[in-house]
Amino acid sequence: MGDDVELIGRDDQLDLLRRLLTEPRSHGSAVLVRGAPGIGKTALLTETAALAEGLGYRVLSTSGVEAESDIPYAGLQLVLRPLGVGTAELAAPHRQALDTALGHAEAGVPDVFLVGLAVLNLLADAAALAPVLVLADDVQWLDDATAGVLAFVARRIGTEPVVMVGAARDGYRSRLNPDELTSVALNPLTDGQATELLADRAPDLRPTAHRRLLAEAAGNPLALTELSRTLGASADPHVSRLPLTERLERAFTDRLETLPDITRGLLRIAALDDSPSLPEIYRATREFTGATAGAAELDPAVRARLVQVVGTELRFGHPLMRSAIQQTMPTGVRHAAHAALAAVLDGDPDRQIRHQAAATDSPKETVAAALEDAAHRAARRGGIAAAVTALEQAATLSEDADRRAERLLRAADFAVELGRPETVTRLLDQALTGPLSRRQHATVVWLRGSFDEGLRSHSSGAISLTALAEEMAAEDQALALRILWSAAQLCFWSEPGPESRRKILLAVERMELDELDPWRLAICAYAAPIDRGAFVLDRARHVTPEEGDDGRAYRMLSTASLLAGGFGLARAFSAAGGAPLRAQGRLGLLARTVGADAWSALVVGDLGAAIAATEESRRLARETSQTMMYGLMTATAAKLAALRGEVDSALRLAEEAEEIGLPVGARPVLATASMARGLAALGAGRFEEAFGHLRRLHDPADPAFQVALRLTTVGDLVDAATRCGRLESVLPIVTELEEVATVTPAPVLHADLRLVRALLAADDADAEPLFAAALGADLSAWPLTRARTHLAYGEWLRRRRRSVESRDHLRAARDMYDALGAIPWGEKARRELRAAGETSRRRAPDARDRLTAHELQIVQLAAEGLTNREIGQRLYLSHRTVSSHLHRIFPKLGVVSRAELRTVVSTLR
Repeated sequence: MGDDVELIGRDDQLDLLRRLLTEPRSHGSAVLVRGAPGIGKTALLTETAALAEGLGYRVLSTSGVEAESDIPYAGLQLVLRPLGVGTAELAAPHRQALDTALGHAEAGVPDVFLVGLAVLNLLADAAALAPVLVLADDVQWLDDATAGVLAFVARRIGTEPVVMVGAARDGYRSRLNPDELTSVALNPLTDGQATELLADRAPDLRPTAHRRLLAEAAGNPLALTELSRTLGASADPHVSRLPLTERLERAFTDRLETLPDITRGLLRIAALDDSPSLPEIYRATREFTGATAGAAELDPAVRARLVQVVGTELRFGHPLMRSAIQQTMPTGVRHAAHAALAAVLDGDPDRQIRHQAAATDSPKETVAAALEDAAHRAARRGGIAAAVTALEQAATLSEDADRRAERLLRAADFAVELGRPETVTRLLDQALTGPLSRRQHATVVWLRGSFDEGLRSHSSGAISLTALAEEMAAEDQALALRILWSAAQLCFWSEPGPESRRKILLAVERMELDELDPWRLAICAYAAPIDRGAFVLDRARHVTPEEGDDGRAYRMLSTASLLAGGFGLARAFSAAGGAPLRAQGRLGLLARTVGADAWSALVVGDLGAAIAATEESRRLARETSQTMMYGLMTATAAKLAALRGEVDSALRLAEEAEEIGLPVGARPVLATASMARGLAALGAGRFEEAFGHLRRLHDPADPAFQVALRLTTVGDLVDAATRCGRLESVLPIVTELEEVATVTPAPVLHADLRLVRALLAADDADAEPLFAAALGADLSAWPLTRARTHLAYGEWLRRRRRSVESRDHLRAARDMYDALGAIPWGEKARRELRAAGETSRRRAPDARDRLTAHELQIVQLAAEGLTNREIGQRLYLSHRTVSSHLHRIFPKLGVVSRAELRTVVSTLR
């Protein structure tokens, strides 16, 4: 492969790759080439490498091999081999994570994202000396850990002189499919292009054979080349009706049959081996055949162009050759070949046990136990996919039914970490074919609800989960607690009703956990944010997570505090929990922790922090395949855009969030999207429309009703109602929320109700002291509520012809809204001031107006004094990318130093 002739008809694809390689050296890009087997993907990558080398690139490459797809980081080893010396420059946590992943050190399980950041920095540092091209062939067979790292890097090389080009076979799942990749399809050759190829490769074909070959090859370059060798060799009329891939495999095996016995045996060993090492293949072949095996015995296969030798490694000319050999191998021969490989791998126990397992056709507990040990070793290196495969094999070979079930359930648990619901379902279905204990059955039920927050999987609902948790409490309290947590989460994402909520509370109280236990507080907050709000906030203030907590307890406490209305406390827990999660690379949990901070910052009015946190949480949720969390943060971004007056953006984001939330009835997503639509309409002066959207949040029959989140909207609802003549419609809602306020201490609800009482007062004599009481309360932590109260009071005064008195309040509202970045409301305060007889300066644009959300986050961290490397570690970017961003940000803000940057950022707080 790689001859110029095999690039016939690929001019457009080559031009695209040439443009990417010659773009400004500060721009990175990633491309995924897709096509059928033999369509020319490898040839295109080979030509790309030659182009890059001519342009001064450093070329790094890897290739997926089906036999190696369960070896964690096998593909990454090849990419990084030339960069080994650069690891010394990495920060200690990243170096340790990478060393552990590659098997050079023993440590805790390295998260794939932490390994990804290490690789990103290695590539960025290498690219500072010369631009880098990373090639990955046969991506569909890369091990999951390598594919995850390359996908992580592909999303972050936009400002690096790094180009990534991958090639994947059509019809296979690939993790290298992020939005940032350019997809390039290789289509079959035209008849003219195929004729040109045949003229070079088979110039002596008779016209009838030429026509037949064109028809059967269907424009596939490999088929044109290989079938031209065997055309007419078979008299079987059914062969020509086989799918093209099978015809190609038949062509390869036909050539295999012409080789000497020892050469065929050598190729069979090579096809099953998960290493290309020639010395290893020779040793195993001698074990397999009992005959001499070396270069002389391999030479017939090389001459037949089935394989090639590169140094001390053997490479098949095409992956179909390997698969063809495997598929035509009789079962007994395959078992013997695996046994031969196992016999020569004493120094590599994990590979040895995989081959021993493949050589076994009946249950064998010693092999199953060894596979289980290998699975846990793989998991410690971050090879979760390998652990799933090994545990499933171990289950197949288990002699004991209980151990079989345990291994399948553990494999399913690992598959949850991979974000593969189809694998989880398959493993759980296998487990259900045998006898299960009560605990094992409970685990099956719990694991089935591990995706989409249980909205799709837990059809039986919160009540049955609660009953299951209570059944398990005496036998396995840890499992019972996790099942109950799943039930409690359904109370947030759906609406199971008051009876379900009550039963969850009773269940957690029967478990007799300490009152400061984060699990207990989180379950109470999710199940009963109003009735248990005071309990949760009071106890949460006194919780100190255990030393060494991995951030999970802080995450639970942050969302518990948020749902109970303690937004300041939620932000404190989010900040504390974010640090260990970032350090460990646990971006799935980090997305939720940062998301709690984003929602809390938005409610209190810290829009600068909310913009940055929302962008990060949304990006991480997408990257970690948390669909509902991504939907919630997209709705939060819509609400932010509405407050900023970016109406088109708000409506677009709200629609995107609703497309995610509506099919499963994800209430917090729909509630936040309705808030966004209502605020966008309110800011634009469309009060009837605003009332309609905000009213939905207080209708229990509406899918946008969410018992905790609705408590933050009463002020906006009454504002819209007063402006469109709908006060009578909101009085029952206000009455209900007054009763709610006697139960919950949620500060934002009480602050809104103080203002609402003034707005709804029957006469002026009652209203004025109520406005004074609303402003007299401590609103230092609630600037958005304070600004709204000043604006409402100023408007009230002006409409009573008390213009001079109104100006102080309207001026305060204008300045506060300007500082917060709530642009439509600041403009409303200006209009009121003009009506009160005072002209008002225009709002000066600030960093929030000039920067993207991502840039704003970098600016805030730089202003805190973090170095570029520290910012990169926080945001999972290379330090050079951070430097590039700051290089563009400084002119946007008109600053030349970080000291000036701190001054700019200080105005946003």
